[in-house]
Amino acid sequence: MAAMSTSSTASGAAKEAPNIDIERGAAADSHLSTTVHSLAWKGITVTVKDRETKLPKTIVDNVHGIVEAGEILALLGPSGSGKTTLLNHLATRPTPTALSTSGTLLLNGTPSPPIPTLRSITRFVEQEDSLVGALTVRETLSFTARLSSSTDTWQERVARIEGLIDAFGLREQADMLVGTGLRKGISGGQKRRVGVASQLVGTGARVLVLDEPTSGLDSVASWEVVRFLRGVARREKLIVIASIHQPSTSTFNLFDKLLLMSQGKTQFFGPVKDVAGHYESIGYRMPVHMNPAEFLLELVNTDFALDRESAVQRLGEMQVAWEGSRGAMELATAVAAAEEKGSGAVELEMVERRPSLPSVVLTLLHRSFVKSYRDVVVYGIRLAMYTGLAIMIGTVWLRLDASQESIIPFMNAIFYGSAFMSFMACAYSPAYLEDYMQFVKEKRNGLYGATAMIISNFLIGIPYLFIFSLVFSAISYWLSNLQPTPQAFFTWVLWVFLDLLAAESLVVLLTSIFPSFVISLALIAFANGLWMSVNGFMVPPTLLNVFYKYVFHFWDYQKYVFENMMVNEFSERVYSCATTETGCQCMWQTDLADQCLIRGQGVLDQYGYKPGYMGKDVGIMMGIIVGYRIAAWAVLKLKK
Repeated sequence: MAAMSTSSTASGAAKEAPNIDIERGAAADSHLSTTVHSLAWKGITVTVKDRETKLPKTIVDNVHGIVEAGEILALLGPSGSGKTTLLNHLATRPTPTALSTSGTLLLNGTPSPPIPTLRSITRFVEQEDSLVGALTVRETLSFTARLSSSTDTWQERVARIEGLIDAFGLREQADMLVGTGLRKGISGGQKRRVGVASQLVGTGARVLVLDEPTSGLDSVASWEVVRFLRGVARREKLIVIASIHQPSTSTFNLFDKLLLMSQGKTQFFGPVKDVAGHYESIGYRMPVHMNPAEFLLELVNTDFALDRESAVQRLGEMQVAWEGSRGAMELATAVAAAEEKGSGAVELEMVERRPSLPSVVLTLLHRSFVKSYRDVVVYGIRLAMYTGLAIMIGTVWLRLDASQESIIPFMNAIFYGSAFMSFMACAYSPAYLEDYMQFVKEKRNGLYGATAMIISNFLIGIPYLFIFSLVFSAISYWLSNLQPTPQAFFTWVLWVFLDLLAAESLVVLLTSIFPSFVISLALIAFANGLWMSVNGFMVPPTLLNVFYKYVFHFWDYQKYVFENMMVNEFSERVYSCATTETGCQCMWQTDLADQCLIRGQGVLDQYGYKPGYMGKDVGIMMGIIVGYRIAAWAVLKLKK
């Protein structure tokens, strides 16, 4: 009954759904290459190391298939059946844990076409597709189009974007935000359609590979996504391959072909309309009122069988029956015929020319700027945090006077302000994680690399971090009554700015290494705690033990910030000593003791600090900042 209800719901949705003209916008894309007629594969086998036994384990075992242009193939199977691994192989994406791979891909019947050729025409849509929530649907497509190609004119790009908006039924949502954690946007099904459309906005997509495009969607939304995929495949003569998880009957029937897998092996391949007849011919009649996908998954799934041994035996018998079936022979014949007709070379009618590095950087900067002022998580929350910190510091250390009683509070204020400004940079981690996930997707699809990512990310942060430094300093500096001269104030602003640049660069590096919010946050907090301990305030450099001094102290960016802020405050300032009945009592003995005054340099002497090294220290800070960024670039470059 549950299966009947699901099916009828989706069927009802099909009747009530708006009749969107899937042909709209075709003229905008009429120049696309149509030379990809088929994608076939034979004998695909992937072996990995088993996590538990550490022994080789075959997760895709001698799988064959063929999909023609304009067709949409469903890849169905229980969890662990090898679906995602096969999709990665078909999309020429590496499987990091693979020990060995074998088999042949045939593009237009040509065996083993060059990997760059396959990647230039293949687009992969992740199960959890990364989208920038602060952009509208139209902006998402526009930025992707700008990153994809430099061969089309602005008018062609706009026409293609508007055509895709119509083709995927997104006209009413075109100017709506995708949605952030704080601002509601489009629905889950609409996000899936935007994700697919963004992969088609370039001019070279001929093969579309999707990993669970209906995951997390209800039956109506799932049906809509697959329906639009089918329409676009028909119109543009695309090859669409999608893994699918328990689709409704109406969604299942939208597919042209089915590849059913279990334990890495093929259980069925062929037209969807033939699957019931195949299983009936080997003794497994499909119930009339049952969801076919549900029936097939129950049939080939051994994980929850009451009698696992008999279930495994039955699965083996069905696999043998498939290998001897007419469908298997027809598949082998079709693959052989495609290979026999292969032209020997694949020449695309149109080759996309990727934008230059400066063009990509400018596009990424533009996208990041839009995100920065729409998504409060990116910089708005941090501005509020730094403003709150400035008010707290300014009111706790309120209007300290130039007396010896204020010297230690001044030092505490300098340490606390500089250290916590960098510590609170950890709030940038969530925003960078979104950028990182977007980068991973776009890098895999060949849009740009680590160089453009790191440069654009660094440049977009500069004006915002300077604003943070200025706001923080304007509030805390004058309230605390630090060295009251314009030159000292702007020197302070400079060091706060460099502090934030270094702290954010550290966030980028650690989050790139460990792209998990909890792990990166813990590491950022630990690193800042270490820098606080060895920056010279807790233990003066003259007393710091050799290990921490030479291993950490000299490349601790907080060390240079604290030292130069101390020099800025004390090197040219004089403080009054305490006067008692017995006379003048100076906590620091300097050459002004006879005047009952303390020269600020006397305070610096206990740390070993002297003025005159600011230029050198700024250079070291820039080296640390650039070093963090280069290290992050290397991480992004080397990651698969």
